[in-house]
Amino acid sequence: MTKISLDRIVSIEAKRHDLAEAMAAGSLAPDDFVRLSKEYAQIEPVAAAAREVRRLRAERDSLAIMTKDADEELRAIAVEELAEIETALPLAERALAVQLLPKDSADERAAMLEVRAGTGGDEAALFAGDLMRMYQRFAEERGWKFELIKASGSDVGGYKEAVASISGVGVFARLKFESGVHRVQRVPATESGGRIHTSAATVAVLPEAEEVDVQINDADLRIDVYRSSGPGGQSVNTTDSAVRITHLPTGLVVIQQDEKSQHKNKAKALKVLRTRLYELERSRLADERAGARRSMVGSGDRSERIRTYNFPQGRVTDHRINLTLHKLEAILEGPGLAELTEALIAEDEAQRLSGLDDA
Repeated sequence: MTKISLDRIVSIEAKRHDLAEAMAAGSLAPDDFVRLSKEYAQIEPVAAAAREVRRLRAERDSLAIMTKDADEELRAIAVEELAEIETALPLAERALAVQLLPKDSADERAAMLEVRAGTGGDEAALFAGDLMRMYQRFAEERGWKFELIKASGSDVGGYKEAVASISGVGVFARLKFESGVHRVQRVPATESGGRIHTSAATVAVLPEAEEVDVQINDADLRIDVYRSSGPGGQSVNTTDSAVRITHLPTGLVVIQQDEKSQHKNKAKALKVLRTRLYELERSRLADERAGARRSMVGSGDRSERIRTYNFPQGRVTDHRINLTLHKLEAILEGPGLAELTEALIAEDEAQRLSGLDDA
C-alpha cells in the first residue's frame, strides 16, 4: 500500500483547522459559509483518519524505544502493546488511503434504476419483477425513497421494462455496481417436467441528473402526445395524455404514459431524458480522460453477465468478484443484498488502492 507521508497528514489536519477557524470568524457572507461548511464536511472524516494514523505511528515509535528498556517488566509490557499497535496501524493507514481516493462526483446523487426483461420470454419478465422488488425492498430498508416512474407489465406478471427513481444518502454509490446482465436459473411455474430454465434481465443504474447539470433546449425536442393504451388495447383514459419526447441531437426517445395527466407524463419523461443525457456526458468525459476504466468491478458494461441467481441450489454468485452466497431468499427479499453491495465496494476500493501502488 502507498505510504502516506507525515507531511501530507499534517497538511490535511492543517486544512481542517483553517476551515474551522474561518467558519468561526463570524464575518462570512452566507454563501461563503455554506461553501466552507461543505468543504469542512468533506475534510473532517479524512482529518480524523489522518489523526488516528499519526497517533498510532507516534505510539509505535515510543513503544519501540521502550522495548529496549533495561527494566524487564516494562519491556514486556511495551512488546505486548507494540504488537497491538502494529496490527492496528496498517488498518488505520488503509482507512486513510481509502478516504484519500478520488471520489466519484455522482456517488451522493439519487439514481435512476432501469430493469428490462432479456432472454427467456415470460420467465424473464417475472425475473425482472423479482429484481425490481428486491431493489425496492433494499431501498426501503435503508430509508431511501423509491418511486416507480414507468412500468410495462407482461401478461403473466413481472415487467417487460420498469424504471424507478431512488433518492437518499449515497444511493448511486451503493447501487452503481448493479448495472449489467443478471441471470436466473429455476424451474418455471408453467414447466410440468421440472426442467431448469435460464433467463436474464438487464439492470442499468444511472446517477440522476439535476436541472443545473443538463440544460435542454426546447428547440432540440420533438414532443408528441397521443392516447394512452393499456394491455389488450384497452384505453387507459380518453384524453391525449401519453407523451413521447425525442431529443433530436442524440436521437434519444423517452415515452411516458403511466399518469392520466399529460403534464405529469411530460415532467417524468423530461426527468428520465435529463438523466440519460447526463450519463451520456459522463461516459464521454470518462472516455476522454482515461478510456473507460475496465476493471473487475464497476465497468458498467450491460453486455456482461455479472450475477447468477440459482434457485435449485439457493445461491447467488457475483462473477466479477467470484463471490457465492447461499442466501438467495434473503437477497431477493432486499436486506440480504447489502452483503453483495458492500463486497463490491470493498473490491473496487482494493483495485483502486492497487492502482495507486502501481502508479
